[in-house]
Amino acid sequence: MLSILLIGVGLSMDAFAVSVTSGLTVKGFGPKQACLLGAYFGGFQCLMPLLGYLLGSTVSGLVSEYAPYISFFLLAFVGVKMLVEAIKGGDKAVCTRLRHSQLLVMAVATSLDALAVGISFAFMPGVSLLPSCLLIGCTTFVLCFLGGMVGGKIPGVSCKTSGILGGVVLCGIGVKLLIEGLI
Repeated sequence: MLSILLIGVGLSMDAFAVSVTSGLTVKGFGPKQACLLGAYFGGFQCLMPLLGYLLGSTVSGLVSEYAPYISFFLLAFVGVKMLVEAIKGGDKAVCTRLRHSQLLVMAVATSLDALAVGISFAFMPGVSLLPSCLLIGCTTFVLCFLGGMVGGKIPGVSCKTSGILGGVVLCGIGVKLLIEGLI
């Protein structure tokens, strides 16, 4: 189970970075919003390996081939939108809210690598699938909750600055996932 815990930590790093950024960019961020982030990211990090396991070898080539592009597109889309809103808003930029549609896109984009892990689970003998997926999801929940709370406590960051930072971070994570997928 230690190896699954480490897999969970590794899989959750992108979601953790998005959570810190969300904590910075959401006005009045608190435990309720941190739980929402944790639930979305942890839930998808738990479900994607299950889905990957079910897909197994049937479409694994297709999923593995296009996952980096899908992740890049989704994160870049949200990141660029965030950048444009922050820059257009100027000094009057309003901190973003956590929207379910945006959380859904970010959760899917950051959990596609968990889908690939689930596909690999299908070919590994002796993997306890449900406990492994639950551990990955719980690990992600805790890290994203903590990341959001840390981001929400960083003082003196204007809405415009945090919006620009958030957009850059999301685009950067998208580029990172694209490069990792291409290499």
